[in-house]
Amino acid sequence: MTGTPAEQPAGTGTETLDTPLLEIRNLTAGYGAAPVLHEVDLAVPAGRIVAVLGANGAGKTTLLRAVSGLIRPSRGQILFDGRDLCTVRVEQMIRRGIAHVPEGRGVIVELTVEENLRLGGLWRGRRGAERAQLDEIYDLFEPLARRRRSPGHQLSGGERQMLALGRALIASPRLLLLDEPSLGLAPRVIAQTMELLRTLRDRSGMTVLLVEQNVHGALSVANDAVVMSLGRIAVRDSAARLRTDERLRHAYLGF
Repeated sequence: MTGTPAEQPAGTGTETLDTPLLEIRNLTAGYGAAPVLHEVDLAVPAGRIVAVLGANGAGKTTLLRAVSGLIRPSRGQILFDGRDLCTVRVEQMIRRGIAHVPEGRGVIVELTVEENLRLGGLWRGRRGAERAQLDEIYDLFEPLARRRRSPGHQLSGGERQMLALGRALIASPRLLLLDEPSLGLAPRVIAQTMELLRTLRDRSGMTVLLVEQNVHGALSVANDAVVMSLGRIAVRDSAARLRTDERLRHAYLGF
């Protein structure tokens, strides 16, 4: 894909690889009175993939839910392109260019492939270029083109993952939040998914915050990585160093 489907994303046009598109400052958030995240600080530069790693219960999914507005922080700031998101409604975040693909993929199984994709475009409020956007998604995910009239419940796990990603991409996001995209997929499909993320970054400059249990796959495509433990960031480093540093891997990732 060049740019994003049908048109370039709305932005300042001044982002560089060192510009934090997303900044999280002193973030504390959770469910009810029980915080899961504790004073988290994280900068996600524009045009990079940042892998968020850690054990189950470390706070990775909660971090993505806080960024996308599904939960509200009790303390701290979440800045997207310099603007605070903490009081912004979910639908406004989508229009600003944030797309969230949750764990479990979130495909509406009663709708067809094309109806799911059209819904993604409507959420961003882009009607005029809809056909061109659909065509680009079908070029990117050829199995979806063959099954465009099939309801979601007839798709394989890999096809549902493609559909969830396609529905997010058709909204032309600047920031893609991905939660466990490899969960339950065959190794071949996992490799294809990771390669797609690399392509989106390299061709369109898309920024990706990737939560993933498949450590090897995530580190193979990420520029940077953070390891979470008990709701805090325990390690932040380049993905290459984390991949090759045995001490860090043994201490925080268990291999």
